[in-house]
Amino acid sequence: MTWSKRLLTLIVVLPGLLFLVVGLRWLVDPAGIAPELGLTLETGLGLSTQVGDLSAFFLVAGLSILIAAATRVRSWFYPPAMLLLVAAAGRLVAWVVHGAAFAPQMIIFEVAVAVLLLIASRYLPERT
Repeated sequence: MTWSKRLLTLIVVLPGLLFLVVGLRWLVDPAGIAPELGLTLETGLGLSTQVGDLSAFFLVAGLSILIAAATRVRSWFYPPAMLLLVAAAGRLVAWVVHGAAFAPQMIIFEVAVAVLLLIASRYLPERT
């Protein structure tokens, strides 16, 4: 593998690890991670939804990225890219339609990682 593919792999793995850690934190320390994402920790069914849905989102994204980087199978890059792009679109809908705060830093991060994954899907795979 060339040095450029190794560098791209390393760059791709970093958000994968970040998402994995965030997903695990939702499982073991939701009170610690919620404020970091601008959330108030709910109780009852709301807490169940936060822990279940957010751990799933971040763990699936992180594991998919790491599997894509390890196996170099193109199709593994697409699910986390789709999750991130839909999340960014959802933030825009929340802002425009529902009066939520505009979150440009989160949208830019989500779109940037998704674009990185799509670029990686073009240059890294050895298998489709």
